[in-house]
Amino acid sequence: MNHPKELKYTREHEWVRDNGDGTATVGITDFAQSELGDIVFVEIDKLGEAVEKDESFGTVEAVKTVSELFMPVTGEIISWNESLEEEPELINNDPYDKGWMIRIKIKDASQLKLLLSVDDYYQIIS
Repeated sequence: MNHPKELKYTREHEWVRDNGDGTATVGITDFAQSELGDIVFVEIDKLGEAVEKDESFGTVEAVKTVSELFMPVTGEIISWNESLEEEPELINNDPYDKGWMIRIKIKDASQLKLLLSVDDYYQIIS
């Protein structure tokens, strides 16, 4: 499985890329998409809203299940990957690039330090 070292991870299987400008990009990990199976629908229900760390910001639906998406750090969801409306399978095919889900304006950058490194994340999934 592919899990880039430069990203941060959550126990709920989201990844976070610090964009270096007070924003971050968020998606689900390669492990998560493989466990879910073929993703058929993504709903981001908090676009334009401030969402607290660990609160749900939407759902991802696979053929056999629906799973909630959880905010890795407190922030405002400023955009979402509209390509996922027509091509939710981008999450399965390319979870860290074309399959990203949301971009957020980070409220408290110190929360990024509380996220998991790739090595810590591997300990959870192995």
